[in-house]
Amino acid sequence: MLGFITRRTLTAIPVLLGIVIVVFFLIRAIPGDPCTSLLGERATEAACERFDAANGLNDPIFVQLWIYMRNVFTFNLGESVRFSVPVNQLLIERLPLTTELALSALTIAVVVGVSLGVIAAMRHNSLVDTGVMAFANIGVSMPVFWLGLMLAYVFALLLKDTPFALPPTGRLTAGVFSVPYYEVWGWNLQEDTFWAQLNEYIANHYIFNNFITLQWEVYWDAVKHMILPAVALATIPLAIIARITRSSLLEVMGTDYVRTARAKGAKEGRVIIRHGLRNSMLPVVTIIGLQLGLLLGGAVLTETVFGLAGVGRALFDAITGRDYAVVQGFTVIIALGYVIVNLLVDLSYGYLDPRIRVQ
Repeated sequence: MLGFITRRTLTAIPVLLGIVIVVFFLIRAIPGDPCTSLLGERATEAACERFDAANGLNDPIFVQLWIYMRNVFTFNLGESVRFSVPVNQLLIERLPLTTELALSALTIAVVVGVSLGVIAAMRHNSLVDTGVMAFANIGVSMPVFWLGLMLAYVFALLLKDTPFALPPTGRLTAGVFSVPYYEVWGWNLQEDTFWAQLNEYIANHYIFNNFITLQWEVYWDAVKHMILPAVALATIPLAIIARITRSSLLEVMGTDYVRTARAKGAKEGRVIIRHGLRNSMLPVVTIIGLQLGLLLGGAVLTETVFGLAGVGRALFDAITGRDYAVVQGFTVIIALGYVIVNLLVDLSYGYLDPRIRVQ
């Protein structure tokens, strides 16, 4: 298993390098430049020359690429010309929100999607099966931005005076603050060190931070703010997972070993869970891995609708503002997330199907 992990990690290195190089050239191929985007179209040529010189943009393109590649290998992703802060700091501030949103959406999609898929397979060709598949088709076809607006309208406006009311924007209610766990526990962290930055990044996961510190008021406030965007983002992957689970389980339930288990008198629930669902999970796990990668990289619409300052929103602003360092840095992190997710998916194959471990 260790050799398998090592091989997959080594093969991921050229993929990441290729992504870095492609993004480096593509962002510079877009019409416009950082100087004009930041200073305005009336910026003089002399002002832009000074701006480019200060940010290393007047060097030959391959010199810029070499400098950036060298910095990436030292975990220095550059500095944002738009926000005037290091990209690493932006990631510490923005990535936790997107991670929480993606994991919350994926949890909803997996739990509900797999459950609906199993129910539809067990009630094959019934009214229940038809209803689940109709719901899945509607979910796949529903635009995220439209669903987000409708959820905000219903739960924040129509139900605002009921116990079902939910906040439509933001991450915490005004006046509510999340105290980092290292401050609650009295840790003394030296500023601008890797250890301090790592703890700040972890503490910016508000749901996790306030759960482990028992700040229940802040915890429930963060959960309430996450429900609507997570549901909106989960709709499409939920529908896809439900359809894949149904089709895969139907195929497995018609095999000889399932019929043998039933003939031996095994209970239907045991047949479904032990013999049917586990053996039908390989395509489902593949889809779950792909969807998690898409959720990490494609939350820009959801974050925009619900006023969340995450990676998607920052990446959109960086692209429109030609903020090269932010676009490159955030893309590298998203690509790294894809690689890690795919590695976990491959490892799960060996757990679900022992024959893969033998190979």
